[in-house]
Amino acid sequence: MSAKIFTILKTNYTTKGVLNGMLIYTFGDTIASLMLQQFCISRVIGISLVGGFVYSLEIPAYFRWIDSKTKAKASTRFSGPLLRTALALAYFNPLWIARHLAFIAIFSGQFNAIRLSLLGIAGKSFLANIPLSVLANFLIQNTLPYKYRFTGSAVFSSLMAVYYALSAVWFR
Repeated sequence: MSAKIFTILKTNYTTKGVLNGMLIYTFGDTIASLMLQQFCISRVIGISLVGGFVYSLEIPAYFRWIDSKTKAKASTRFSGPLLRTALALAYFNPLWIARHLAFIAIFSGQFNAIRLSLLGIAGKSFLANIPLSVLANFLIQNTLPYKYRFTGSAVFSSLMAVYYALSAVWFR
């Protein structure tokens, strides 16, 4: 079992992926925190670590899973790309958004903000951004080669980090 876990980590963690995750997610969240006048260094460090060591592991692994599940559909010009897009959209769902908002609250020292209401905020945020998310995930999953998908997704997520931080205020 430990050999399998080591293989998964070795396959998914790359220096480039970790650095991209650390820098790109931190950049977007820092912009959001500055816009909301909520900047704090612990948040910068925390989001950097999450981007580099959580998101850079799980997102490429999920994208690899999408590839494995949609290979049979790759020959169909319509259903394959739509399935890839739907699977990517399913991953970045309200639970993922709520978890990201919880990370922000933890690293900002706002532990009282971690409540069930984060799910409601995340759900409204998810529904409001579906058109943009469908388009972005379609482009990421169907036009970018696998080796660039995490970076493309991280850049999109960085932009969405601004939106998610603002949505925590807008959708209360």
